[in-house]
Amino acid sequence: MVAGIREAILSGEFVPNQRLIEADLSERFAAGRAAVRAALLELANEGLIERVQNRGARVRAVSLAEAVEITEVRMVIEGLCAAKAAERITGGDAAELRRIGEEMGAAVASGDVLGYSRLNELLHRRIREISGQRTAAEVLERLRAQNVRHQFRLAMQPGRPQVSLPEHLEIIEAVCGGDPEAAERAARAHLRSVIEALARTDPAAP
Repeated sequence: MVAGIREAILSGEFVPNQRLIEADLSERFAAGRAAVRAALLELANEGLIERVQNRGARVRAVSLAEAVEITEVRMVIEGLCAAKAAERITGGDAAELRRIGEEMGAAVASGDVLGYSRLNELLHRRIREISGQRTAAEVLERLRAQNVRHQFRLAMQPGRPQVSLPEHLEIIEAVCGGDPEAAERAARAHLRSVIEALARTDPAAP
């Protein structure tokens, strides 16, 4: 049930500040109230929902300022993962990352913004997995979940894929080339670009 509620939040079915009614969740997921409360507690610990006194639970709205802070933390940790991935990369892994890069290029060329966004997420996930840094991967997954709405808004920003594509290709080449320092620099540069792009989105957005 935790996975189901989490997916509903990440997909946008449950929107920021939406109240999560225990009875409704209990019916939807065919679970008892105790199981629902346990799931909500776990998701609160992940930062996806918040408990409001006398009001129950609601989907937590992440402010733009917090989204920038989250991305700053990601910049450090994803730099570490890129460096570790460069140290551990195999021929098969390198071929896969380069194939993802080619597909990202094709998505940009065809204007497939949603496809590019999915490939973007896949690339970051595969680099985390190749790095073997499980602790970092767990932290990054939680941060990504909290920031998913701002990431989606950023992906829809006109011209953004054309900016981020060469940044991703630079990460791929550094990781595949087995150069940890270059991989970390490239990952940090990409996330720094994300921070700058986030700062240009609507500052009044929650």
